Amino acid sequence: MKPVIPVLSLMVSFVLLPWIQAPAQHAEWDPELTELWEPVPGSIVPGAEGLPPADAIILFDGSGVGSWEGGSKWSLDNGVLVAEPGTGGIRTRQGFGDIQLHLEWRIPDDVDGESQERGNSGIFLQERYEIQILDSYENETYVNGQAGAVYKQYPPLVNASFPPGRWQTYDIIFEAPVFRQNGKLVKPAYMSVLHNGILIHHRVRLHGPTIFRGLPGYEAHAEELPIAIQGSRHKLGFRNIWVRKL
Repeated sequence: MKPVIPVLSLMVSFVLLPWIQAPAQHAEWDPELTELWEPVPGSIVPGAEGLPPADAIILFDGSGVGSWEGGSKWSLDNGVLVAEPGTGGIRTRQGFGDIQLHLEWRIPDDVDGESQERGNSGIFLQERYEIQILDSYENETYVNGQAGAVYKQYPPLVNASFPPGRWQTYDIIFEAPVFRQNGKLVKPAYMSVLHNGILIHHRVRLHGPTIFRGLPGYEAHAEELPIAIQGSRHKLGFRNIWVRKL
């Protein structure tokens, strides 16, 4: 039998040697050889003191609900969009694909119930892919259903919840799924989420749309679809909702 270890060692050395020597080989390179000058990224004005960036599409800034439809019993209260208890959800009139989404939400400080009965709502990308909204401050429930979960798929990396009555933020990076004309999935959806400035999902691969029972599976849909917010049995508040197309 031929010796295996020496042969393997020789193969590893042959593969790694060029990489190990690369820094020495490039020592004489002019630094300009690795400088990129174009294409030049476009410029935008960043938001200051909580304001959205200059290229954001404003979905709600306290002045009206013209960007939304449904939720006839939702109301405006001092610049806050209020989901009245027991009412249905709302959705944007405009459809979106890949986006950066910012929104702020609040569970009332007199919330009652336990587990999933404490301000249960959700934000749905393309009306299908949900990030859970819930009072998860000292409230035990199934972890892939707590606040910040990609509902029934991924629990958050950490519980970053404030107590009820305080404003909380979600910043969501969503990569929409891609389908061929025949309906076959080319690329699944991915999502990254920050809750109150804390990373709770890092480009997790979605297994399909959110469903309550059973396992998710993709079905072809349009490239751009509305963002939806689920109703609740509690009086939830929303403010400062904006989106950037990616």
